[in-house]
Amino acid sequence: MKRIPVRAVYRAARVEGREPPYDNVTLKIHYPCAYGNSFEERDTGFVPPDATRAPFPVVILMPGVNISLEAYGWIAKALANAGFAAVTYSWITVEIGDRVSASPGVAFEPLMRSRYGKEPSCPALPALLDELRRVHSDSLLAGLLDLDHLILGGHSAGGTMALINANRNWFPGLCGAFSYAAHSAGNLKLGWPADSIMPLAPETPLLIMGGTRDGVIAASGHRYRDGGGKPVSDTVQRTFHEGIRGNGGGRHLLIVEGANHFAFVWPKDSSTGRPYLDWTSRGSEQQIRSYLAEVVVTFCRSIGKGDSEAAGALSQLCHPQHPLAAVAETK
Repeated sequence: MKRIPVRAVYRAARVEGREPPYDNVTLKIHYPCAYGNSFEERDTGFVPPDATRAPFPVVILMPGVNISLEAYGWIAKALANAGFAAVTYSWITVEIGDRVSASPGVAFEPLMRSRYGKEPSCPALPALLDELRRVHSDSLLAGLLDLDHLILGGHSAGGTMALINANRNWFPGLCGAFSYAAHSAGNLKLGWPADSIMPLAPETPLLIMGGTRDGVIAASGHRYRDGGGKPVSDTVQRTFHEGIRGNGGGRHLLIVEGANHFAFVWPKDSSTGRPYLDWTSRGSEQQIRSYLAEVVVTFCRSIGKGDSEAAGALSQLCHPQHPLAAVAETK
């Protein structure tokens, strides 16, 4: 019998306060499965979960703007293989002017300097969590999700949403967050001074990752500085150094040698998003993705499953002597 380690189911959720047709989010929930070659499985395509590995901590993967949910299937499958329920999603909405885009979900008012930190800034998250509670109550995955161990992760704008919404006061089940090619630089149009870094919630375990060849962040500095401001040379590292208070030991910075902005995306689609701004990666892209997957899964095992061996392994992966780590710090 063929081994099938991971399957996924689709769900839909409605975002309160949005007008149709821009009020619908599509979810794809990846999970570890137990294929039994039954008639029902062969007839319907629905394969039961591997209940022996439950409950599954939940990882929500928040996409970059105009990037398909399928572009994050590679990391979702890696997480599901490790015993997590990994959620990718797609929301087509209108957020910037009159442009219709695929978005992680961004509410700009809560990001204004005068309001920042008082409420969540991702309207997709409550809709996703409500639907996940329904999935846990009545579905193929009923009773198997561990919503008390929730992890937010994301890429690009989705990574920023993951970082700045990683607040346990807003989402009590949250146990940490990770990001790639994301930062918390304050946007000038939202009232932030030039060269400012928005603070992140203290005491939250975080994994902040980036690449040495990120051309998209380099091309976007005009959003965060004016003519008299200093260049925002590395907002990813500055988010770690300036946006996180204290030294609790659970916050990690990793800058990957040779990785560009879209290193976290596979397969790549040059027809949407801003890949034309990116710099060419150096080294093996497959090796970089494998390293990122190992780091992310190890971080999630550490905080989502309380795996002490994973915590030790993470310290070796996020180590300045690792051959793919250009910068690696913990605080």
